[in-house]
Parts: sequence; C-alpha cells; structure tokens
Amino acid sequence: MQLFDSHTHLNDPAFLGHEKAYLEHAHKLGVEKMAMVGSNAEFNASAIKLAHQYDDVYAVVGWHPEDSKYFHETQAEVLRNQLQDSKVVALGEIGLDYYETNSPRKIQRRVFEEQLELASKFHIPVAIHNRDAFEDTYAILKNAHVENFGGVMHSFNGDPEWLNKFLELGMHISYSGVASFNSAHDVHKSVQATPADRIMAETDAPYLAPIPFRGKQNEPAYTLYVVEALARLRDENPDVTGKATYENAKQFYKVNDDEKN
Repeated sequence: MQLFDSHTHLNDPAFLGHEKAYLEHAHKLGVEKMAMVGSNAEFNASAIKLAHQYDDVYAVVGWHPEDSKYFHETQAEVLRNQLQDSKVVALGEIGLDYYETNSPRKIQRRVFEEQLELASKFHIPVAIHNRDAFEDTYAILKNAHVENFGGVMHSFNGDPEWLNKFLELGMHISYSGVASFNSAHDVHKSVQATPADRIMAETDAPYLAPIPFRGKQNEPAYTLYVVEALARLRDENPDVTGKATYENAKQFYKVNDDEKN
C-alpha cells in the first residue's frame, strides 16, 4: 500500500536529529511521501531544508494563526520568495484559531486574508488550520475564491453540514488520528460522507497520534493507522482508502512518483 502523509511536522523539535530514522520507519509502513508543514519563519525554513534533503518530502510554508502577530512585510517578502522554491507545494498552515492563542482575532483574519491573496497570485493551494472558527474561516475562504487555487481543510473536525459547505468551495478534506477516536462522532460521520476524490490522510505529527498510540508522540509512519481507521468508517478495504488518499494528495500537491530533487 502506498501512503501519503499529507500534513506532518517532522521539522518539529520533537524529531530534531532523528529525522532520517523516522522517515525510514515511515517507509517501512508504506508512507512513501509526506508534506512537511511550516508555521513561522523557523519552521518554514526547516520544512524547505528537509524537502531538499529527501526526494519524498515536500514543503508547505506559511504563517499559522498563532504566529500571525509576527507576520509583517519583511516576513511576507521572505514567504513570497519561498513560494517560488521548487520543493514548496502549498501555502500553509494558515487560517484561524479562536481557542487559545496570543494573536488577536482581528490580526489573525488580516494575515489569513493576506496569505490567501498570495496563494491566488502564485496559484498555489493552501492548507487550512481551523479551530473553533468555522464561520469566519468559511466566509474568508469563500470571499477569496479558494476554488481558483485549491485548498485542504487540515485535520478536519467538523460535522457533515460543515463538510458540505467546504466541499462546495472545492476544498479537499484531510483527516488525522482524531478519526480513530471513539468519541469523535461528528468526524466519523464526515469521513463517511466525504467523496472518494476529495479525501486525504495525515498525521499532524508529533500531535494527534491515532489509536493504538493515542496519548503518545505521533510520527509519519502512523499514517497507516489513520488510513485503516478511515477505511473502517467507510466500510472499505484499506488498500482502496490508501490508494484514494495517496492519489488525491499527489494531485492536490501536484507531485509525481518519479520526482527527484
């Protein structure tokens, strides 16, 4: 089974100095490709560095809502240059986080809109972080005409009603280990309702480890367990779910099996 971890953070300090070992473990479990996601100046740079070190790693760069208060013209200019890097395949993770954050909501919304403008200019897809901000996230994406450049709802945790609203915007939907949690009833229903050509799988490592590793440090290899959870919910053979999520991620990020650095 070929798998694609569509959203992971091997550039996180939790993996520092051991990236190669985690990549090798991922390969053993069928994870052939992964999108390394940034969130600020430091993590964007490290995502690009890892992407150039390994053929099967691609970089996603952008400013997370939590770091949005540090995003000014200097950072915007760096980001514009990074978006032209050959291994950068998307802009993210960007969006809104209304749960607990040090960045005021007004600043989050402004920075989100500014980065969507960049995505439109460079015609590059976006990876969206949304926490407790469904209404504003949806409204901003709709106003930005995200359907013109593409986007994915990262670690989607909404119900089927919100699922359909984002699908109507042309969005892809990515599920993390949350889909394996017994209590995630809305997510289960959304997994079952997501079209086969829009679904993707991710770990969001080192966070959100799937069952049977819940509560422990997550890693890209565990994409396998996310896919198996999705397959159970969709009443599919895991090979079918794995192939769909792999092909969808390849198409979304516009990467090929034979690409080399």
